[in-house]
Amino acid sequence: MNTVPLGEDLGIEASAELKERLAAHLEEPELALDGTAVRRVHTAAMQVLCAFFRSRGELGRSTTLAGCSDALRDAARLLGLAGQLGLTGADQDMKQTVENAA
Repeated sequence: MNTVPLGEDLGIEASAELKERLAAHLEEPELALDGTAVRRVHTAAMQVLCAFFRSRGELGRSTTLAGCSDALRDAARLLGLAGQLGLTGADQDMKQTVENAA
């Protein structure tokens, strides 16, 4: 299984590059994404990740998050995307109250 690091910055300006980088791995039978280094996350990057997981799923390909930083986990939780990214089980137990969210 190949592992692709997501890097530290998944800001909006990095979303196009992320999409291109992930597209190169669309056909691999099994793929793990390493999100342990992610420190900054924007909704656009989360959309790219969800679309990638969905596209691979439609092709019958397995995709997992081999590691997940707190920033990435929190973004997935806040946006309601934990299930789409395979963050279930213990990650579901980490639900927290969001205060001052706008």
